[in-house]
Amino acid sequence: MTNLDDDQLDHAHEVADFDAFFAEQAEPEPRGVELKLYGRTYTLPGSLPALFTLQLHRVQHSARPDDIRRLLASLFGPDAVDHWAERGMSDRHLGIVLLWATANVAEPGAVSMERAAQLYDEREQAKAQGKARPRPAKPKGSKPNGSKKPRSSGKR
Repeated sequence: MTNLDDDQLDHAHEVADFDAFFAEQAEPEPRGVELKLYGRTYTLPGSLPALFTLQLHRVQHSARPDDIRRLLASLFGPDAVDHWAERGMSDRHLGIVLLWATANVAEPGAVSMERAAQLYDEREQAKAQGKARPRPAKPKGSKPNGSKKPRSSGKR
């Protein structure tokens, strides 16, 4: 992909000008929902930032603190996670806050704190049950590789 400067734009034919398009479509940014946590008040953005959405896909399976910190900074500010960790926030509380925040950024009032806690607990319970499923029992006398042929010593 090539970037064109203003001089080159004069010679180009029909450039898709997203700057002008988005300026025409601009609506006032909705004020985000506020929440109070560990003595601080946070105001969520009026819509999910693109950075949050991109980072969410990247860190879905990451447990690296820097990845999580970067993701949450786009919603709560750069030092929120450190502040919460210093105050002893549990992973359950973090999960509840995230569920609540992401639901309420999209649609303020969509999920109560109680409902976010319930959803978090249900999700964690489902995960635990998924991990605890017993493996089917092997029939007696079956070989590990599934063959019915007796093993040989390898000697001829």
